[in-house]
Amino acid sequence: MLLASAVVVWEWLNEHGRWRPYSPAVSHHIEAVARAGPRAGGSVVLGQADSRLAPYIIDLQSMHQFRQDTGTIRPVRRSYYDPSSAPGKGVVWEWENDSGTWTPYDMDVGITIQRAYEKQHPWVDLSAIGFCYVIDFATMGQINRQTQRKRRVRRRLDMVYPLVSGTLPKSQSWPASPGAAAAPPVPACACPQCLLVMSVKATVSAAGPGTATLQPRKVPPAPPAASKAPVPAPGAKAPDSVAAVRGSLKPLAAQGSRRQAGSAPALGSASATTSPPGASSSKASRPGLGTLNRNHLQRLAIAQSRVLIASGVPTVPVKNLTGSSPVNPALAGITGILMSAAGLPVCLTRPPKLVLHPPPVSKSEIQSIPGISHSCRKTTKKQAKKGKTPEEVLKKYLQKVRHPPDEDCTICMERLSAPSGYKGPQTAVKPDLVGKLVKCGHVFHLHCLVAMYNNGNKDGSLQCPTCKTIYGVKTGTQPPGKMEYHIIPHALPGHSDCKTIRIIYNIPAGVQGPEHPNPGKSFTARGFPRHCYLPDSEKGRKVLKLLLVAWDRRLIFAIGTSSTTGESDTVIWNEIHHKTEFGSNLTGHGYPDINYLDNVLAELAAQGITEESLAQEKD
Repeated sequence: MLLASAVVVWEWLNEHGRWRPYSPAVSHHIEAVARAGPRAGGSVVLGQADSRLAPYIIDLQSMHQFRQDTGTIRPVRRSYYDPSSAPGKGVVWEWENDSGTWTPYDMDVGITIQRAYEKQHPWVDLSAIGFCYVIDFATMGQINRQTQRKRRVRRRLDMVYPLVSGTLPKSQSWPASPGAAAAPPVPACACPQCLLVMSVKATVSAAGPGTATLQPRKVPPAPPAASKAPVPAPGAKAPDSVAAVRGSLKPLAAQGSRRQAGSAPALGSASATTSPPGASSSKASRPGLGTLNRNHLQRLAIAQSRVLIASGVPTVPVKNLTGSSPVNPALAGITGILMSAAGLPVCLTRPPKLVLHPPPVSKSEIQSIPGISHSCRKTTKKQAKKGKTPEEVLKKYLQKVRHPPDEDCTICMERLSAPSGYKGPQTAVKPDLVGKLVKCGHVFHLHCLVAMYNNGNKDGSLQCPTCKTIYGVKTGTQPPGKMEYHIIPHALPGHSDCKTIRIIYNIPAGVQGPEHPNPGKSFTARGFPRHCYLPDSEKGRKVLKLLLVAWDRRLIFAIGTSSTTGESDTVIWNEIHHKTEFGSNLTGHGYPDINYLDNVLAELAAQGITEESLAQEKD
């Protein structure tokens, strides 16, 4: 035991072996259930804190996260951090992925970045903690030391993680007490079925009287004294209540094929919540559940699930553990039985369904959108005016600075009073000239700004690398395609007072142009046509009009690497989020979402698209 004060961060282990933090809100929810102790039931429904985590529950006894619709199981842990560190101050550091969304750093990485930031270091090298990245605070960028690839980073404030003080347990098991049973050992095979099987073995091996009853709903946790009960050796006579559970194994331990005939009485004896004293004392010693191999446990679960399904017990939808095709609902019964035997409170209910598309709509029901001409628009490629050099373009946005301030140029990181540190192709601009952007007032070497412009889209616009203020009209590199939009007679969740605007994007595969990452190389276009939805309200129509401007400026999509599949040279979303779920919000890309319209307006503004843009497009 440790006497200290700390913030608690709950984390889960991903497939790459990295511990990923839950958000502060979710950690508060998990911690509240953990502090409530056994009376709270020992399981946490994450969807109560974050609707995007609706399929997930955490079993605090085994310290595992379980996904109800796929059966995936991941370890979780309860970590402690200094209250003066990033999680204790509600500071979250995030990096921008290829789809334009923000991903939080691992907790130890975020703490390291925040520590350097507070000490006002210009940058921090993460190689000391195992990552080949440098974080540059001046440009708020992450630089890969090997490839020199740059990504944006940001620092934002969130809730403070839960604070604990006084006596802190060294272990992360639940309940946090000296007599608490340890979590079951992780088996050599980490598939969900083996994890459940090993959980059953560990529970039955360590349980005392009255703790191993198979119930399809909440199972009361073992009393504190249960962990002190003697553990029967393999093959030895077990206590009466444990023997009542193991009594169902007699037909299965034999090498015959009479499994189905013995399943009903076996389940009956296993499901009994009480056993008369000496009920199994006259029977010969039989193998314990902890000594059975995987095949015997599978046979036991199948026999028991047959009875459950035959009696009408509801089942959860599951997927094949080695693929994505649906399997017999009996597998749901297996999962429920094994989880229940492991002490995990289970309520066999169906999770919410993913609803991507609206009900079928006939052509006669589709309506055009008032105030918006046409119902289809194709990509138009806008180029910078010919004959204008980079120097001529930048001249419109800059003022020369005769006496540079005593600070660094945030592009080359050299002092502004010294020549530019840019070592690329030479330009006609002298390396010691300095200019100030007229809107935001940030100062840079002219040589650096010209180099930055030449490395971009060269469309006549410029974006300040410090504050992201846009000068001119920013355009993107979206490949050719078509955008359709119309009204359908169905309402979105949370917008029952209006119909729905449906947007259909369609971009075919093709060959990359000179403005793309790999000119001349083919690119793929997965998942098209893509259907997106807006409420047909005043604000929804405003968003649509601005999306049309973004489409014309080629800012909706780009060509890059998919953060979902890892595929390179493919069409990806480009920093403007869309809602692709019509009737649900399981992935975070659907409704209801009361902040979505305001958020997407802010994202459009960050691309230089505002109501003023609508007037510019008309001119």
